[in-house]
Amino acid sequence: MTPPNYPISCYHAELPSHDLRVMIKLVRLLNKLAENRAYQSLLNETLPATARINNGHYAVMMGFDFHLSPTGPKLIEVNTNAGGLWLSNLCYQPEARSFPPKLADKLLQTFLNDYALFRQNPLACPELIVILDENPQKQFLYPEMQVFAQLFQQAGIKTAIASPENLTGNSDGVYLGNQRIDLIYNRHCDFYLETAAMNLVRKAWLNAQVCLTPNPRAYGLLADKRRMILWSKPEFLAKLGLTTKEIGLIDQATPQTLSLADLTPEQAWNSRKHWVFKPETGYGSRGVYVGDKLTKGKLAELNPEHTLVQQRVPASITRINDDLQFKTDFRLFSYRNQILAISARLYQGQVTNLRTEHGGFAKVRLI
Repeated sequence: MTPPNYPISCYHAELPSHDLRVMIKLVRLLNKLAENRAYQSLLNETLPATARINNGHYAVMMGFDFHLSPTGPKLIEVNTNAGGLWLSNLCYQPEARSFPPKLADKLLQTFLNDYALFRQNPLACPELIVILDENPQKQFLYPEMQVFAQLFQQAGIKTAIASPENLTGNSDGVYLGNQRIDLIYNRHCDFYLETAAMNLVRKAWLNAQVCLTPNPRAYGLLADKRRMILWSKPEFLAKLGLTTKEIGLIDQATPQTLSLADLTPEQAWNSRKHWVFKPETGYGSRGVYVGDKLTKGKLAELNPEHTLVQQRVPASITRINDDLQFKTDFRLFSYRNQILAISARLYQGQVTNLRTEHGGFAKVRLI
């Protein structure tokens, strides 16, 4: 479960304690916002059918990615199927074969809580959990899925790692072999369940026949990049009953985000150095362009209706010595208002990557 080529840095990243406090406050506030009925109502007409379904539970393993700036931490992205917690743990315990007991207990409880909410029964416990991804054995974080499977199995829950093609459907839900699946830990990146491969899961989710966590509703309320456009508008937030202090926190810690369609081609080109250009449904830095590296030809190819422009917040720098330095970002893992863990990634280049020599996941040292 710990291949020697894992991108784990021998260095550490420093994080000011006051910045961490701001990050935690923002994560908790955004989770509170996602549970705000006025917010849900305002979004409802714009969300696809799978995200309008409220099956009474939330989303495990949410990830909030931050850059540090001279004016404090800035939220760069929200993820509903955040990975890397296992790699982060290996930074501290390189020989580990499972999560440390305290973290393991917290992680397990988030899954059990979500399932109990789904079943509307505090004593309910899943009999079969499936960890789902596209070709999971070929995924870079497959060993992480194995660690989660071990976590569930040690709690007495039958667990399998599967691809959507391994599943079958029945009138009462989705099955693996002859057993009905109670909970799917969803690592798949079809966030709204729109592909043919996820059709069985889509049907089961729409019919409240499986606890899918994370799920399209959590993605639509928090992780769809277009939500950051709304969070950039204080007048929108004021309609939701947020306090002036809460609106100020979101404004302080969230970079301005627009649709590329809000800018003329001339405005986009002339101001490009101030922006990062992102596909609205992308993930893993795919299709992301830092403005000062963007050519006029590439800008013309971007679809204005499906591209976001986000205020560029350069990553902070971790300096090892005069000859070696890394860009740095931080990820907070959460379940609702509970902070589960924090990780750091050291890298070089335009966007976060795990290919930099001596870079990768790193210990976080609070200062």
